[in-house]
Amino acid sequence: MRPPKELRVSMDRKLLTVTFPDEAPMELSAEMLRVFSPSAEVQGHSPDERVTVGGKKDVAISRIEPVGNYAVRIVFDDGHETGLYSWSYLATLGRERAARWKDYLRELEEKGLSRER
Repeated sequence: MRPPKELRVSMDRKLLTVTFPDEAPMELSAEMLRVFSPSAEVQGHSPDERVTVGGKKDVAISRIEPVGNYAVRIVFDDGHETGLYSWSYLATLGRERAARWKDYLRELEEKGLSRER
C-alpha cells in the first residue's frame, strides 16, 4: 500500500485526517484510533485476547512519529504509544469506520463499560 499523501491532526488534537493518493480524505477520531490500537496491549496475541478499551472519549493525539515507509506510531495523551499504525491498517479503519464503531459501542454496553473516564 502506498503511503498517505497527507496526515493532518486537528487543532484540538482529537481528529486525524488521512488522505491516500486518489482517495477522499478519511477522518479518524483520536478515541477510535486509541481503542482500536494495533498494539498487543489492545489486540492481544489472538482475537480471543482482544481488550475492549473504555474511558477514552476525551483522549487526544500528542504526536505522530514516522516508522520507516510503512507506518506511524501515534502517541496519545494518556501515555499509550505502543501501536504501529500501518498504512493498510489506517485505510481499513477509515473504510470500516462506521461498522467498527457500531461494534465497539455494542461491546462497551455488553461489558458494562463507558466511553467516559
